[in-house]
Amino acid sequence: MTPSRRGFIASAAAVPLAQSAASGIPTRPLGKTGVQVSILGLGGHHQARPKEESESFRLVHAAIDNGITFMDNAWDYHDGRAEEVMGKALAMDGYRKKAFLMTKVCDRDYAGAMKHLEDSLRRLKTDVIDLWQFHECNYYNDPEMIQEKGGLRAAIEAKKQGKIRFIGFTGHKHPSIHRKMLALNFAFDACQMPNNVMDYRFESFRHEVMPECAKRGIGVIGMKGCGGDARMLKDGVVTVEECYRYFLSQPISTQVVGLANMEDLNRALAMARSFKPMTAPELQTLSSRLRDVSGDGRYEHFKTTQRYDAAHHRKQHGFAE
Repeated sequence: MTPSRRGFIASAAAVPLAQSAASGIPTRPLGKTGVQVSILGLGGHHQARPKEESESFRLVHAAIDNGITFMDNAWDYHDGRAEEVMGKALAMDGYRKKAFLMTKVCDRDYAGAMKHLEDSLRRLKTDVIDLWQFHECNYYNDPEMIQEKGGLRAAIEAKKQGKIRFIGFTGHKHPSIHRKMLALNFAFDACQMPNNVMDYRFESFRHEVMPECAKRGIGVIGMKGCGGDARMLKDGVVTVEECYRYFLSQPISTQVVGLANMEDLNRALAMARSFKPMTAPELQTLSSRLRDVSGDGRYEHFKTTQRYDAAHHRKQHGFAE
């Protein structure tokens, strides 16, 4: 059942904000882990897009220097290059100690997950990953695969070995798959999901998953804040400022954003520093304006097609890469 707008805004406002004196970027608690994270996270896929590694290094360093300390990545991004580039950047001048480092594991079985972990540790040039998440839980049998094939056991062992600090999962397909993951007999520390203005009315993670995470003290990590491909911006139905204002007003710990150049980074920094939560009337106005384009998934194709599923995950489920 969709909550009232009044309850929607109240729950969003309940997420405590702290201000970084040095950078002006607000921070929030990552669930009940005891860790504060920046409200924006640097997307690992985008930071590896520049052809020159030096540009990626500059982007990572500038993000951290300006208060975006949550680093996102995944084992399969750019066939491992994304982790390698970020690892080199974090190894310079003590930047690793300033960052909260998250990456994702793609295999579901014990041996494969352990191999991915060692690959990630090597590429990222670190002894410990702060948050290790099962990547793209997009298929209805992913929860069973992760539990029965030993992926979850690998994560538990890795945590006991001190190679990871916290465990989570991600996915962008359907809220019910997230709920199946949450129903496993395991206390996840974090959960990553789509969080954008169109999600409010279509297969909504905001309504179906975030309340359960809040109840259990699980840190929520938002993603796809502009729809994944930014078509909603290109079509002019919403502005980037409205996108940021909306997703930062939700009960999340941080929102991973794709920033591939300094111009994008500086704009994101400005919006984070000036952020003020949406009021109930503002949400009602925005939601009403977008009613005709937000209820059918036209701007969230990642929920309705396999086009946005990574090749590794399509292959492990028997689909063409």
